[in-house]
Amino acid sequence: MPILYILLALVAAYLLGSIPTALWVGRRFFNLADIREHGSGNAGATNTFRVLGPKAGTAVLLVDALKGFVAAYFLPNWLLSQGAIEPGQVLYFRLACGVLAVVGHIYPVFAQFRGGKGVATILGMMLGVAPATVGVCMLIFIVILLLFRYVSLASMTAGLSFALLQLLPQFRPAQPFMVGVGFVLAALLIYTHRANIGRLRSGTESRVPLPWAK
Repeated sequence: MPILYILLALVAAYLLGSIPTALWVGRRFFNLADIREHGSGNAGATNTFRVLGPKAGTAVLLVDALKGFVAAYFLPNWLLSQGAIEPGQVLYFRLACGVLAVVGHIYPVFAQFRGGKGVATILGMMLGVAPATVGVCMLIFIVILLLFRYVSLASMTAGLSFALLQLLPQFRPAQPFMVGVGFVLAALLIYTHRANIGRLRSGTESRVPLPWAK
């Protein structure tokens, strides 16, 4: 029975991540058949901001982050309440369920396996695992975004910051392997932003419009 509960939680985490929020918001509220055919061609919050505006982009950002948080926080807690896992195993299942939600977001079964880049879902996942460290990374994201107006650059910087912060005594996790997890997530963010890196190098990456920026 515990194995069945564990399998259900893992499958649920992937299916939760597979919810194509940007695609469904575009279809339901904007009569847009496929947001991936517009802007950067990505089914994530940033492209939603660009194509459909700040209200839609914010909604997609929050829901995509919530997918990661629910998968990493509530699903392992449910397994614990059912007696399927021990308290000492909770962190491992937070990571497993969170990663599956991120994989679902990037390769969603409900959207022909063409999803977003995983930034918001990784954010939600890590909020369920290491909220204090994520809080600092969110501040770093905002600062970089305000300074340079590139969401991609801010996302990659924040992801790398998460990994590096864990090397400091103030943010060092109780489980050393979490440091490796941080660097794996940073590498995943860089990989999913490889096209953005090319545009940043060529000077063709789109900037976020800010009221005071000309």
